Amino acid sequence: MAYTDVSAEEASWLLSAAGVAPLAKIESLAGGWANSNYLVTLEDGTKLVLKVWDERPPEEVARILEHTCWLADHGVLTPAPLMLEGGVRMLVKDNLAWMLMPFIDGGWLPSDTSSLYELGKAQALMHAVPIHETISTKFAIGYFLWDKMVEDAHEDDTMTPFLHLLEEESRRLKQSIPDNLPTGIIHGDLYPDNVIGREGEVLALLDFEEICVESLAMDLVTTYVGFGWKDGLPVPELWDALLAGYESVRRLTDAERAALPDLHRFAVLAVAAWRYWQFVIHVPGTEHANRYVEMVERLEKSLPF
Repeated sequence: MAYTDVSAEEASWLLSAAGVAPLAKIESLAGGWANSNYLVTLEDGTKLVLKVWDERPPEEVARILEHTCWLADHGVLTPAPLMLEGGVRMLVKDNLAWMLMPFIDGGWLPSDTSSLYELGKAQALMHAVPIHETISTKFAIGYFLWDKMVEDAHEDDTMTPFLHLLEEESRRLKQSIPDNLPTGIIHGDLYPDNVIGREGEVLALLDFEEICVESLAMDLVTTYVGFGWKDGLPVPELWDALLAGYESVRRLTDAERAALPDLHRFAVLAVAAWRYWQFVIHVPGTEHANRYVEMVERLEKSLPF
């Protein structure tokens, strides 16, 4: 998905800064709700991804890049941006961060048992990476976002049934989810459009925009929210595969297992809250205005744990 139109001249400017071959073709890529992605093909046949960060200030993008490189240096399957002139990995244009990423030839990881087993393994290996001192402990689409939306709505007298639900659930989950569950580096948004792969193989984890230090088990069930539901219902076999892959590297504690239903509820509400903020508050009036409802409808479904 592209929010920022990128011309051939602008793409050539960035390619020149990377010291690579000239541009042959540029085309928009699908995927991404907060940035613009383009596939650029060079005259020597090389393919790269040009990314413009539309909704993150450059200083925040710089931190995300630092953390992404930290993960890549520790063996996580994630591409690091190309180095540009001046020893930097991004350039700022019109107050937006621009960068070039390696193009990974593959589709979005499918939702089948062999693929989810491998995704579980990859996620557990990511969770084992030492914590970088500058990674935030604030999950941007968690309580921080929920409480802000509710507070703003009370002040503006714009409370809705969903925001009342979010207010109530925030109070309940803060009490019911233990605050001493194992924590570490989490992705926070391992959905199909953030994982490149093919059946039974994970090629790359993308877009660590929500990276933070948080509950590891919460991150795992967030992945299940993204990959494990079909036709509005959770698929037990997909959870079993994801968990088996994960526990081939790191076993959940008893406390984590006991908290899974509440952690899943939290993860579902986090996605619903982000969609509500993005498509009801931030960019209203699009065909996505009711996307949050899909997540709300999941709250009362029986889970395989």
